[in-house]
Amino acid sequence: MSSITSVYGLGDASVWCIVYVFMSHNHIHFHSPLLVLAAFYSERRPWSYLHTMPRNFFAKLTHFFELVFDPSRRAANSDGAGSQARTSAPQRPPTPFSTQDTTPLSQPATTMPATLPSVPPLSTAPTPIPPDAEPAPIPVPPPSIIPVSSPPSSLPVVSPTPSSSALVFHSRERGMFHNAHDFVLNNPQFVDFSPAESGFKQLLEHSMLGAFHDSGTRYPPPKCHLGTRNEYIDLITNWALGESDRKEHILWMHGPFGIGKSAVAQSCAEALASINKLAATLFFSRSNADRDDPQRVFASIAYQIATKCPSFREIINTRMAEDPALATKSLSKQFEDLLVQPLGQIDLVGSGLDKRIVIIDGLDECRGTADQCEIIKIIAASVHKCTTPFRWFITSRPEVPIIRTMNSPAVSPVRSRVELPVSRAIDHEVLVYLTDEFKLIREDHGLPESWPEEGALALLVERGAGLWIYVSIIIRFIKDENSYGPEDQLRIVLEFAKEVSAKVGPDNPLAEMDFFYTLIMQRVPLKVRTTIHKILLVLSMLSSSPKRAATILCLSAEQLRRACAFIQSVMELQGSDLKSMSVNFYHTSFLDFMTDPRRSRMLCIHGDFLIECRREILGWLHEVCSHSTGTVSPEPV
Repeated sequence: MSSITSVYGLGDASVWCIVYVFMSHNHIHFHSPLLVLAAFYSERRPWSYLHTMPRNFFAKLTHFFELVFDPSRRAANSDGAGSQARTSAPQRPPTPFSTQDTTPLSQPATTMPATLPSVPPLSTAPTPIPPDAEPAPIPVPPPSIIPVSSPPSSLPVVSPTPSSSALVFHSRERGMFHNAHDFVLNNPQFVDFSPAESGFKQLLEHSMLGAFHDSGTRYPPPKCHLGTRNEYIDLITNWALGESDRKEHILWMHGPFGIGKSAVAQSCAEALASINKLAATLFFSRSNADRDDPQRVFASIAYQIATKCPSFREIINTRMAEDPALATKSLSKQFEDLLVQPLGQIDLVGSGLDKRIVIIDGLDECRGTADQCEIIKIIAASVHKCTTPFRWFITSRPEVPIIRTMNSPAVSPVRSRVELPVSRAIDHEVLVYLTDEFKLIREDHGLPESWPEEGALALLVERGAGLWIYVSIIIRFIKDENSYGPEDQLRIVLEFAKEVSAKVGPDNPLAEMDFFYTLIMQRVPLKVRTTIHKILLVLSMLSSSPKRAATILCLSAEQLRRACAFIQSVMELQGSDLKSMSVNFYHTSFLDFMTDPRRSRMLCIHGDFLIECRREILGWLHEVCSHSTGTVSPEPV
């Protein structure tokens, strides 16, 4: 394929740089800038290539982008006279303010004259009004230039600003002066009353609302099925209430992916909240952009505490109103200013905050290993110095940096640890879960009591291999509304389970998950699969934003929703339109699978898929630059 690199003698990275920068600075949008991003993502070359670009290439590329995206130029080129007409035609004067729904305050609501009369300088002295005449209306300046006369020292007042233009109040909104006329303002003053809880609202804006245990974003949250994981739930709640032999103020529970750590943490959070022992919760998720920001950790905790303690709320509101940048400072400074100092000013016992629990789930999914370790160290230092009254329950995968920090001399004396291993000892709990879920499916679809057979349940328990994530995904797959019904879905699952039983060893549950993720993706129609791959690529690169993904890929809200419906066993798309849409991956292991070519092979959204994206963008650029006239019409993905 003839490409732009061979025609102009440019390296691949140079092409990516110049096209991406050109589009960014000229606000140009075409059918798949994702491909430019993907290509540059795979190259990772420095931006210093830009100064080596041949001038004729940039001029030619600029010319053809104008042909594609400026209809007036295309029309002008077709008759040969447009360019001269554009240069000789006078510029249209700027459009004046619209007078629709607006009225100058200095006169009744009538048609505005073409030229406004000049306005004499304002005077703070009132004008005498004859007793036999109506008061003459005076022009009222906009709020920013209303003169001030002897303002009270206790009220913030906007200072007067000189202006030589007509003092006419323009507004498109219905405010206090809507349709007002024939009145006189003597010695007007504009007083700025700040909202009573502006600081608290600032704190809200810096919080991860989707990471709270009762957030609608996570609903329904993963939690332990009734009658399962009771041993761990009792251990943690007894420690939280001080009824355990574990006296450390930090309890760390670790285990591999899919074992049910978040479900245990959720069940404990709900149990502690019901008896007013919960201070705050954070459930991290690196596959969801609003739930992995380390800079919002302590602001989120402070916000939740403020909702439970009025005295803490008053202090934090004042501090944030005085310095809204508090929530953007270093983690240690945030902890000191948003937690330690406000807590030191209140009666902890009387407020009910003493010995409450803070739950931090999935710390390994917080962005940045350095920040993960710093959060642990800050909490441990606070426990050592007794600067906060809380107990801290933290869960994570056994990642090396976290293990090293938890075992360090500064942390280990104040932390206790609990391991949540992959174990076939929970098979009876898995059977209870599957039995109850299939009962609900039978009731919803009017299926006979004999469905499913006992052998089917035994096979699913066996293939689950002690991983809760596996059986929970199977249930969502069977419930999938985008199918021929639960009976057909169960048949597919059983055939799959029998087929892979000879391929997956009993000690390799990760391979079992990979086979099931492969099954889900292979069932997506080929026509839709490429679109889903691009959606997942954008979500993994651009912070899981459905709106940005739809914009880059030229997809409507309905198209995005229909495409994602094919993988709703592993992710959920919430919201009615692009502006309100959010994506929730049930487990990060799915994106891990899709981005690892060793696991997903031909289904991987990196590797060969990125190479195809680069070829596609090269072909499109070559086609654009090969035409001297006409346009290239991009198509949605």
